[in-house]
Amino acid sequence: MSNKQIDRQRLMTFLSDFGDRDIYVGIMKGVIAQINPRLTVIDLTHQIQPQDIAAARFCLMNAYPYFPVGTVHLAVVDPGVGSKRRAIAVEFAQGFLVGPDNGIFSGVLSQSPAIAAVELTNLNYWRTSQPSNTFHGRDIFAPVAASLASGVPLKQLGQEIDPASLVKLDIDECQQTSNGVVGCIQYIDRFGNLVSNIPASYVQGKTWYVQAAGLSIPGCKTYGDVSVGERLALVGSHGWVEIAINSGNAHLQLQLDWQEPLQVVLT
Repeated sequence: MSNKQIDRQRLMTFLSDFGDRDIYVGIMKGVIAQINPRLTVIDLTHQIQPQDIAAARFCLMNAYPYFPVGTVHLAVVDPGVGSKRRAIAVEFAQGFLVGPDNGIFSGVLSQSPAIAAVELTNLNYWRTSQPSNTFHGRDIFAPVAASLASGVPLKQLGQEIDPASLVKLDIDECQQTSNGVVGCIQYIDRFGNLVSNIPASYVQGKTWYVQAAGLSIPGCKTYGDVSVGERLALVGSHGWVEIAINSGNAHLQLQLDWQEPLQVVLT
């Protein structure tokens, strides 16, 4: 790595489903440090449930706006590792994405479309020309992301591909109706809050409630608008309508899961 490239280094984020029990995260950070020990790597989360691409998509989509333009986002939730799924790097207006082409980036790219994309075919930027069939994070994604963050141009990392060919995760878009909006659950956080795909803009300044699981759940502004243990709907910090229980777990109590339908009704 040339001194000129290191001077152009970018911030990196790192998201995975590796957890903190095993050594996988530490190993990938070691690979990054071997390429450029001066890089700053910020952990978004490593507590994504194993193979939960949808949760990774949501978390990355809601995190990237809070980082400087040019940030390299390394994301590895990769149940297809070792298969024919592509390893990719993508440029978009806010920065770069590095990881598997399995839909993990489709949330980000739905908000900020890809400018360019490459399949990671240049072995010069891999840790080894014979990568493990089970740990592309270590052998491909980490070294490529570190090189990109250190100033290596995207086009040097591999073969250009059509951004339109990138895999999209199949999540239905919300649909406006005569009296509200129909959507679905796109994420469940650690508190059991059920986050929908309905943006705050549909309910701002209005009186509303949510219909889900045969229940009518009042639209509120804060958890404290209802008593402890009661259900409510509100706009969460991510900017989406969500269902919660004051001091409780809506996921466990309502038994609703990813992509379950719900409707916002305006009154």
